[in-house]
Amino acid sequence: MDWKTAWRSFYYDGAPEPADPVIDRERTAFLVIDVQNVYVERADRDMLSMAERRRFDAWTPFHQRLTGQVIPRTAAMLETCRAAGIACFFARIACQREDGRDRSLSQKLPGWNNLLLPKHDHASQVVPELAPLGDEIVVTKTTDSALTGTNLRLILRNMDIDTVVCAGIFTDQCVSSTVRSLADESFRVIVLEDCCAAGTDALHERELEIINMIYCHVMRAADLTALLGRA
Repeated sequence: MDWKTAWRSFYYDGAPEPADPVIDRERTAFLVIDVQNVYVERADRDMLSMAERRRFDAWTPFHQRLTGQVIPRTAAMLETCRAAGIACFFARIACQREDGRDRSLSQKLPGWNNLLLPKHDHASQVVPELAPLGDEIVVTKTTDSALTGTNLRLILRNMDIDTVVCAGIFTDQCVSSTVRSLADESFRVIVLEDCCAAGTDALHERELEIINMIYCHVMRAADLTALLGRA
């Protein structure tokens, strides 16, 4: 299905197809969100309790998508953007203090999102396959949105960026929050569906339907590559 008709929500059923985005390479940024070691590395399943194994197995499809698709396609897109002269940015979750006192409330509450990732720890670093090169900018956040929790907004404005292409995890959390913040600040936003993942495919697909055409255009990496070939 063409990206112009895919990922349609109830609100946009039957709406006109959007025009192709105009990609000005000097005014476009590629932002990779939260693809960090903590989300890739896993425990030894044989060392887990039965309850822990159930959770481990529930997360296996996510890890398969992340390592089998999201990371390699994002790495390829980084190469494409670098060759095209598009600025590459990275956002990561990390706290400034070892005790995590500077974290936002959502990262202190009990549950899955209770994250303690000191900025120098291995777990908080961007995965090696997507490592920033040279002077590429990395922003550090303790919020879901990479825009509200950092000085990214100021940097993008200073660099005269008006279009941001987003990839990363999790589609329904930090990616979505960042996309909404960018849209509210009148940036044009593109989300690369096959460079993103949520905890389940169902959550991923539902969030794409929610944000598509309101806050962003959802497409695949190949769609963007084709647009760049015409730019």
